[in-house]
Amino acid sequence: MTVPKKGVVAETHEEDEFEGPEAGDETQAAVSTVQESLAARPRFVETPSLKSIADRALTYAENGLPLHFRGPTGCGKTTLALHVAEQLGRPVMLISGDDEFATSDLVGSEHGYTRKRVIDNYIHSVMKTEDRLDYTWVDARLTVACQEGYTLIYDEFNRSRPEANNILLPVLGEGILILPIVKTTRGYVRVHPQFTAIFTSNPKEYAGVHSSQDALLDRMITMDLGHFDSETEIAITQAHAGLTRKRAQIIVDLIRRLRQSGNGSCDPTVRSCIMIGRIMARQSKNGNGSNPTFEQVCADVLTRVLSPAGQPDKQGMKIVNDLIAESRWS
Repeated sequence: MTVPKKGVVAETHEEDEFEGPEAGDETQAAVSTVQESLAARPRFVETPSLKSIADRALTYAENGLPLHFRGPTGCGKTTLALHVAEQLGRPVMLISGDDEFATSDLVGSEHGYTRKRVIDNYIHSVMKTEDRLDYTWVDARLTVACQEGYTLIYDEFNRSRPEANNILLPVLGEGILILPIVKTTRGYVRVHPQFTAIFTSNPKEYAGVHSSQDALLDRMITMDLGHFDSETEIAITQAHAGLTRKRAQIIVDLIRRLRQSGNGSCDPTVRSCIMIGRIMARQSKNGNGSNPTFEQVCADVLTRVLSPAGQPDKQGMKIVNDLIAESRWS
């Protein structure tokens, strides 16, 4: 380093090598990505039963009440949450619950720093140096959503530990977000009046989930979802697979009868209908939509529910084969 001349105050600036995003860049990119996904996703299938649920949920959300869609896998919780968020017309911030989440993953934390060094050699026999370290705060998605009035979708929120979600209690209850002093001298920020929160959870899941605190659930309106009615499943399969109504109904009837025969042990969802439908639609275009292909596709798609422990359920397979034989796909 060059020694400053007498009477000169030398000032140098040094920055760390942290190459993360500027404050807000990552979250703004996340908002743009979700908005693009909403625009590109298939049209929401609206049957009378789904419209009733969506209209009620939208009414609650427009009145500033947090929503909680609760139900088993494949019942459309996330799709419904995205649809309601789209109807609200505000930018959407999406979070997926994670066991590794801490409070800082929701509100933000310090990422990197700026170092400033001042060297004072005005009196040549005296050298004074001053170092200053300014840490950079980066807002996480909850903070951005609260400040900007976005719609927050917290998907599978009970996969995060309850202590990480405690920060949501004053947000949903008193409309304030508590933050470290480094972010704001007051220690909190007021939640934007247009902020809306939509949560989803799966009460039947047993792996990687946590019990939610009553204080948090008490601040939400919980709407329980289950398997769709027959007409809704047919409409969803038809829309997502590009099949005729007749072909979609064959698949849905097969899945529903299998579901009813399983006494809860075999519980295929509408996702199985969509998978089978998409494969068969492509097979039909390729001139290979015969019954043997349909049987094999159904067996492969339904392996998870027919062999949950890796051991084939012979009784379940017989039921499937009988149902396929009765379906008369060709």
